[in-house]
Amino acid sequence: MEADAALRRFLEHLANERRYSPHTLNAYRRDLASLRGYCRRNRIRDWSRLSSAHVRAFAAERHRGGLSGRSVQRILSSVRSFYRYLLREGTVEANPAIAVPAPKVPRRLPQTLDADQLARLLEIPPSDPLAIRDRALMELLYSSGLRLAELVALDRGDIDLDDATVRVTGKGAKTRIVPVGRQARAALRTWLEVRGRIARPAAGDALFLGRTGRRLGARAVQQRLLVRARRAGLDARVHPHRLRHSFASHLLESSGDLRAVQELLGHADIRTTQIYTHVDFQHLARVYDAAHPRARKRR
Repeated sequence: MEADAALRRFLEHLANERRYSPHTLNAYRRDLASLRGYCRRNRIRDWSRLSSAHVRAFAAERHRGGLSGRSVQRILSSVRSFYRYLLREGTVEANPAIAVPAPKVPRRLPQTLDADQLARLLEIPPSDPLAIRDRALMELLYSSGLRLAELVALDRGDIDLDDATVRVTGKGAKTRIVPVGRQARAALRTWLEVRGRIARPAAGDALFLGRTGRRLGARAVQQRLLVRARRAGLDARVHPHRLRHSFASHLLESSGDLRAVQELLGHADIRTTQIYTHVDFQHLARVYDAAHPRARKRR
């Protein structure tokens, strides 16, 4: 059917033109499959016949079915993106999801690690090439605030240690240049010296390699962080995005420059970055409670 063909073309557009990660593509595929199911049940055979009332009813149905407000927000975002594509292709004349509100959800502040926790996490003895690799990739995640997909896609040519920068391809295939700190540069130099011991021809120019000598995958990075956090005695669940959150929060705490943090993170909308101002305020509130004469609890 033409409706299904339009969905396939949209997903191909996201994969080939927008260069979205497999994880993001799967999320879009699930969200739009649920919309397609709703259309079939309601005998809506053409995307141009879907109205705002239909989208509102679809979102309400998903919410009543047990989806959280945050998940419904994500589904509506997928539908809006799909219809923007259909508008561009001339398949429809309006975006029926544009004015449909999602259920409100409480703002969830990103979890971060403090400087002492990070120091413990990054204290990895260089016992073998894989330990050296773990130290280098974690230093780079925290030093430059990279997303997990950005990290595993890096090639050696993307790193310029002399210029102290890394070229990153982020969401929507947008490229940005991000500084690399001194500790991360030192860890990367050490890793590049031993990388050849485990490299295989299939690795190509991949910066980070797995045990088999091929490009390191996202799941393997997540597992390594969990293992390293456990060995460091950290109670917090450490994942790659937590290092990105820590990077943003610590940078904003020190500089107060929200626009610079936005550029370094690669956020298209500064409203996405503004959540870190709330994290920063939490830090200020703790300092106030601990230090102000009228705020300290009597012992």
